[in-house]
Amino acid sequence: MVSRSELFRECQAALEAAGNPDARFDTMCIFQDCLGDRNPLFSPLEAVPSSAEAQIRAMTERRRNGEPLQYILGEWEFYGYPFRVGAGVLIPRPDTETLVDNVIQLCRGNGMTSPKIADLCAGSGCIAVTLKKELPLAEVYAVELSQEALPYLRQNIALNEAAVTVIEGDVLAETTAARLTGLDIVVSNPPYLTAEEMNDLQAEVQREPAMALDGGGDGLGFYRRLTPLWKRALNVGGFICYEFGMGQHEQVGNILAENGFENIKFTRDLGGIVRTVTAQKTEENNG
Repeated sequence: MVSRSELFRECQAALEAAGNPDARFDTMCIFQDCLGDRNPLFSPLEAVPSSAEAQIRAMTERRRNGEPLQYILGEWEFYGYPFRVGAGVLIPRPDTETLVDNVIQLCRGNGMTSPKIADLCAGSGCIAVTLKKELPLAEVYAVELSQEALPYLRQNIALNEAAVTVIEGDVLAETTAARLTGLDIVVSNPPYLTAEEMNDLQAEVQREPAMALDGGGDGLGFYRRLTPLWKRALNVGGFICYEFGMGQHEQVGNILAENGFENIKFTRDLGGIVRTVTAQKTEENNG
């Protein structure tokens, strides 16, 4: 049998040779998952059981071949909560936690103790589930079209014991928007990559579903269609909250303003990039 430290060095070296800049982190995650030990190198000379060794080697090979670490592990953390992920669903990212923060702050700052919230393009459910956990009295709906993503969405609702209602439907269809009226908040992390960005995706991002990434030619197609459509579902005084890509904030802000939204405010993510926006439907522009 091989020791933990020997196998760790071997796997890390294999990932480094494949050009992985996060080889040590990825190897650590694989070891933690396979050995069920948060600190697997605290016992460096301990022998790795043959079954665990085979699993570690297989997962390292998958990672070496460019499969996303999150898909290999099958679960990833978002806002402190666990989410099942795999092929067919977008991987939750730290940037999106900024969007969740925006919604929570809006609710608490405006005295909305039991808001009615719709998460559009819900994917794994990381936004909808987290909002329900953080705002227990909220009425939360998760709208998703993808037949590949929907099983993960339902699993994550159950995994986190969150009373979120799933709406199967196209967020760009009037029939879907008509099912949800009287909303206090519409929140969405829609596809926003441009055609050029889609052509230049990193190899492992290409493993994620294109329908969750592709925002059309200039990346703004969803914002143009979602904003007027879902404005009608919002209560007067309600808010729309979006995530978007780097450098898109002015255009997204313009789209919101053109549709009569006011109090448009942007927020930077942890990397300092302007990443999210909140905007209010006012009485004067009640659609």
